[in-house]
Amino acid sequence: MRVVIVSIFLLLSQVFVFAQDFSEGPFSQLIIRGVTLINGNGAPPRGPIDVVIEEDKITKIAVVGYPGIEIEYKKRPKLKKGGKEIDASGMYLLPGFIDMHGHIGGTSQGADWNYVFKLWLAHGITTVREPGGRGLKYALELKKRSETNEIIAPTIITYTFFGQGAKNGINNPEQAREWVRLNKKNGADGIKFLGAEPEIMTAALDENKRLGLRSACHHAQMSVARWNVLHSAKAGLTSMEHWYGLPEALFEDKTVQNYPLDYNYQNEQHRFEEAGKLWEQAAPPYSDHWNSVMNQLLALDFTLDPTFNIYEASRDLHRARRAEWHEKYTLPSLWKFYEPSKISHGSYWHFWGTEQEVAWKNNFKLWMTFVNEYKNRGGRVTAGSDSGFIYQLYGFGYIRELELLREAGFHPLEVIRSATLNGAEALGMDHKIGSIEVGKQADLILIEENPLKNLKVLYGTGAIKLSEENKIKRVGGIKYTISNGVIYNAKELLKNIEEIVNKAKEKESFKLNQPGVWN
Repeated sequence: MRVVIVSIFLLLSQVFVFAQDFSEGPFSQLIIRGVTLINGNGAPPRGPIDVVIEEDKITKIAVVGYPGIEIEYKKRPKLKKGGKEIDASGMYLLPGFIDMHGHIGGTSQGADWNYVFKLWLAHGITTVREPGGRGLKYALELKKRSETNEIIAPTIITYTFFGQGAKNGINNPEQAREWVRLNKKNGADGIKFLGAEPEIMTAALDENKRLGLRSACHHAQMSVARWNVLHSAKAGLTSMEHWYGLPEALFEDKTVQNYPLDYNYQNEQHRFEEAGKLWEQAAPPYSDHWNSVMNQLLALDFTLDPTFNIYEASRDLHRARRAEWHEKYTLPSLWKFYEPSKISHGSYWHFWGTEQEVAWKNNFKLWMTFVNEYKNRGGRVTAGSDSGFIYQLYGFGYIRELELLREAGFHPLEVIRSATLNGAEALGMDHKIGSIEVGKQADLILIEENPLKNLKVLYGTGAIKLSEENKIKRVGGIKYTISNGVIYNAKELLKNIEEIVNKAKEKESFKLNQPGVWN
């Protein structure tokens, strides 16, 4: 299906309207009527509510009655000429989700932005922090086109890999400061670090903080022995990705993990197998040192973005590989990228087995204990997917992340807060997005099932339910995602993705017999 873009001029600004199958709008006024509101700040649901949106801003949130009682029309906000209303009786309204670790596809994966953006929007993701994957120029161009509704896309927040574009590398603190200044001048919203020499990392973080930008770090194991999460947080890092560097901060009897003497970091089975044994080498939960590290991070208002989902295949390879959405929505080029390989990142299935999975199951328990307690003590935990690797598909992997936060011990309302308001706070955008409040941007999700009772209804494939007539049916899947004033039909976006995948299979002469096996 081809998206037809028709441009019109309205009030001297350019507005784009996509094919009706995908979306409609923007509208001068939109009223969502009779909905049950889950506002993202941890408050319980309430409804029926009418939400009024004008020029992409929430202008009124009106309680219009009581559950099970007919609403009096005269109490409801009035629809203006040219406005649109949605009868959302029985539906649930949430803030748009924020993916704090979203790569815009990749050439190795064969996944371009058109495919990735539709999967994100179909799963309610309206804002994405892009951690430097395909370069700042590439991301900024898409960000600009998204802001003007020229393309179907969420809001893009661009972070740059530290040192990206530096011809001769960054070799001293002044070069680090100069690069950070240039990064802001070039239009980046922040920096993604992988680690650096301590004096260089300190200088870069200090300059970045002085300029008012945010930062993230995947503490790569090549640098972490000298510089762990606690060092970074004290130097001004605002958030961490994954979990590397956190167990190292919790070491009590060592400074380097127990690497086998034949370990080779370039061998990804070595890398991920030994990573699965890291948390058991850290101080035990609730011990003095464990508490001390946590309390120091809390005092620094530090953000954890765990991305549990991207490591799930490490503890259950078959579950991740056989997920039901792969057949319809995963490109054949992605399947090829996921296959066991000594070259493709994250394809470490050289001989992955029971021993590795058991170690990773224990790793998850200890990791989740820290993250859940961090949240319980008032720490900020966000939701990020890092999809496009390790059998995690864009959009679907993000919803799996929400399920894993629930497994870690989060109440469903805390899960939604991590996916919305916490992400907005971490980005410094909570005055604009992250919760449903008057004055905020109307980034919203409408769904016909209650996601608090079953997070699986947020998947594009929905959830399986047995009817009173003993019939199996699919329920859920987001109905509408509202972003940048446009109402996207989530199910139609997924139909288009299915067509894209089918065409790719025909082009490559691939036929899917079972997930992960191609002829």
